[in-house]
Amino acid sequence: MTEVPPKIKVLQGTSPDLSAATYQIYDESHTIGNSLRWMLMKNPKVEFCGYRGTMKALFPVADPIPDCSNPHPSENVINVRIQMYDNLSSLDALIKALDDLDNLCNTVEDAYLESLREENFERWDEKR
Repeated sequence: MTEVPPKIKVLQGTSPDLSAATYQIYDESHTIGNSLRWMLMKNPKVEFCGYRGTMKALFPVADPIPDCSNPHPSENVINVRIQMYDNLSSLDALIKALDDLDNLCNTVEDAYLESLREENFERWDEKR
């Protein structure tokens, strides 16, 4: 049986209080990465969030950090770096952002399905 990796994994370089951490999210792409980054940055308690490029370039600290480079393009994972104000938990912010993103997607889906039920959409007829 093939071992399934965890959906979310905390990478090296995490602060002990989780106020700054890099999370690796398995089986996801830039689609969720950019949406998640956007949702995280809407939280005023998040100081920094990034998910692309060499992670060393994303750390605004002078201390040397472990090599947390972005995964190879053939790997289906993304790395998300979150840094919080006031030593708050980046894990709590990540969970809240994922919940908020899920709620947003449900709201959009509900509005879309309602428009379909009401036939409130443009029709396009191909001219022959």
